[in-house]
Amino acid sequence: MLLRGDCLGKTSVNGVCCCCSALRPRYKRLVDNIFPEDPKDGLVKADMEKLTFYAVSAPEKLDRIGAYLAERLSRDVVRHRSGYVLIAMEALDQLLMACHSQSIKPFVESFLHMVAKLLESGEPKLQVLGTNSFVKFANIEEDTPSYHRRYDFFVSRFSAMCHSCHSDPEIRTEIRIAGIRGIQGVVRKTVNDELRATIWEPQHMDKIVPSLLFNMQKVEEADSRLGPPSSPSAADKEENPAVLAESCFRELLGRATFGNMNNAVRPVFAHLDHHKLWDPNEFAVHCFKIIMYSIQAQYSHHVIQEILGHLDARKKDSPRVRAGIIQVLLEAVAIAAKGSIGPTVLEVFNTLLKHLRLSVELEANDPQRGSMGSIAVSSKDNDEKIVQNAIIQTIGFFGSNLPDYQRSEIMMFIMGKVPVFGTSTHALDVSQLGDLGTRRIQIMLLRSLLMVTSGYKAKTIVTALPGSFLDPLLSPSLMEDYELRQLVLEVMHNLMDRHDNRAKLRGIRIIPDVADLKIKREKICRQDTSFMKKNGQQLYRHIYLGCKEEDNVQKNYELLYTSLALITIELANEEVVIDLIRLAIALQDSAIVNEDNLSMFHRCGIMALVAAYLNFVSQMIAVPAFCQHASKVIETRTMEAPYFLPEHIFRDKCMLPKSLEKHDKSLYFLTNKIAESLGGSGYSVERLSVPYVPQVTDEDRLSRRKSIVDTVSIQVDILSNSVPSDDVVSNTEEITFEALKKAIDTNGMEEQEKEKRRLVIEKFQKAPFEEIAAQCESKANLLHDRLAQILELTIRPPPSPSGTLTITSGHAQYQSVPVYEMKFPDLCVY
Repeated sequence: MLLRGDCLGKTSVNGVCCCCSALRPRYKRLVDNIFPEDPKDGLVKADMEKLTFYAVSAPEKLDRIGAYLAERLSRDVVRHRSGYVLIAMEALDQLLMACHSQSIKPFVESFLHMVAKLLESGEPKLQVLGTNSFVKFANIEEDTPSYHRRYDFFVSRFSAMCHSCHSDPEIRTEIRIAGIRGIQGVVRKTVNDELRATIWEPQHMDKIVPSLLFNMQKVEEADSRLGPPSSPSAADKEENPAVLAESCFRELLGRATFGNMNNAVRPVFAHLDHHKLWDPNEFAVHCFKIIMYSIQAQYSHHVIQEILGHLDARKKDSPRVRAGIIQVLLEAVAIAAKGSIGPTVLEVFNTLLKHLRLSVELEANDPQRGSMGSIAVSSKDNDEKIVQNAIIQTIGFFGSNLPDYQRSEIMMFIMGKVPVFGTSTHALDVSQLGDLGTRRIQIMLLRSLLMVTSGYKAKTIVTALPGSFLDPLLSPSLMEDYELRQLVLEVMHNLMDRHDNRAKLRGIRIIPDVADLKIKREKICRQDTSFMKKNGQQLYRHIYLGCKEEDNVQKNYELLYTSLALITIELANEEVVIDLIRLAIALQDSAIVNEDNLSMFHRCGIMALVAAYLNFVSQMIAVPAFCQHASKVIETRTMEAPYFLPEHIFRDKCMLPKSLEKHDKSLYFLTNKIAESLGGSGYSVERLSVPYVPQVTDEDRLSRRKSIVDTVSIQVDILSNSVPSDDVVSNTEEITFEALKKAIDTNGMEEQEKEKRRLVIEKFQKAPFEEIAAQCESKANLLHDRLAQILELTIRPPPSPSGTLTITSGHAQYQSVPVYEMKFPDLCVY
């Protein structure tokens, strides 16, 4: 009887079993009939069609069919009868594809239970079989959502399969591919489900994303050995885990929304940190390129914020790790700048500048640096420079890809961060950096500003150089560092050169025919004319003072020459041309008189700059007499004083003269000759007779020269023209009749007063308003400076037992005074 009971579960041909089997439910008999006696024969197709028809006709029986199939499959898995397992899964797949009624929900539960059984088995073939069935199920669109179904087990199991370490390489690859395809199926199924938000939970993303990155990393290692990869085909995607993982990663990111974007990105940082993939960072860059191109454009700022946050979190790591993160940020912002980056623009620059200051501070505090600021051989120091260069490249590249309206704001933002000695208006804390560190900050910020302004084309110069930007930009041009002054001039050239003429003017030289340069220019608009009336004197002043710096090198003179030429091309009307010529003549006179005690090289350099510019401007305005005078002076210099020409003075072995006082006037550009030539062409040359005098402002005290910043001595000159000591008149003078007669006779004094008054009136009639204002303001500033210094030395606070504050070599010190040594006023003593 027991034996007969055992036979009831099998399809038999004897009569007794057939009679017993007739008592079994029909769905069990139909399921049993699809299994052949020999599993090698495969699924019985005729009986499978009967089972499918029965399931479609009676969908309420689907849950029972699924449960019975699951029971048989579980028994076959335990008994290692793989043939019957394959048949059962094939039958399940066909039933799943054929039935789409609401009654399929319980059947799906049985199906997923059977897939889980296969994935739990240790046989690779069964794991791959279960994965394939799950992928087919994932592609089915269900009519109604399932609110109770969860895929936690499948996420964990497929992620584990992605990290398979099977000893056989082929089997290992097969299992990993199955795991990736399973993850892809989970993603597709959950995204189409109403409860798709569950897959984006951190506990799932922390398994899915690292599993995909682990397999993507393998192709990076292979590609680094084999060369650049070619575009994969469909067959390659099925055979290569790395290619399939990248495709799945792109699909996952493409389905991310505003609320779950960060959950998909943060595991990337954890994976890169754990596997130390920031140095080198090729794989990190590759990953974030995939991220930026896969997500929706409006979510780009989320990724950038996450990179900035991770950079802050890893600020104590090695320089190369920080440099790797910054390089990733560069690639990300390069892609995001073409789309929408939202409110993160200033946040990017603020964070980068903060890390720039931190890098310079770490470099300045490096114990391996030399005592005089010289840099010893230090890998840490060189690594910090890598960080700094990466920050500058990121700032510059990001800024240069922004739209013009945002670029203007970034230019102002960076300029506001440049520290200027003597002021506290900048926003970067450089108190701990020292002079050398502050100088490095200045240079790097100006370098980044130079990159931001590259390619910037403003319609009017007022848009490119507003007063709020021009004033702080010109302040570093007066500093005691030739490299800073070079960077300032190059930034100005970027903003001023709106017709791409700078490349044609590169290098300081005597141009035989300016027409050959084919310079592009347009008529000066009213806004540019207004700009020069308001800021022209400020530009002239900085060029004049920049030429007289004693540490200038050849590049400084080249950039100053280019500045004069660009002003002539872009901003010069007749009035500006006259001012520029007056400026050039003033530079020539300063080189001859040499009140600043410049070296002979710098004096000849100024003379060469003046020659190159006057030759250029004479041809630009096309006044024949002016061109003839300039050509004659240059020809004379070529024969008698070649060191006054740029082609000779900037050579390595140029013979310099011992003095300039005895030279013939034919070597110099003469004001009267220029005025005569320009007057004949209709120019108003009255102002050429008025010497150019630069305006003196507070910038001289705030931004440059130690002689102005640090000196405490006072030299009060009562008379503007001091009298030599040999001509000092004695206090005792003999009183004679002739002396009294001269004292009474006031006719001569009245004539002198009239002449002085006439000269003053003539000066105020002919000289430009900016010139008059500069002279008046310089006298007023000089008086205020002297009074302030006198009051600072004479008016001191009374001594205090707690001590007095004194500044020695830039450091504040307190010196206490004992009470018994203090001197009190008489009214306080009793």
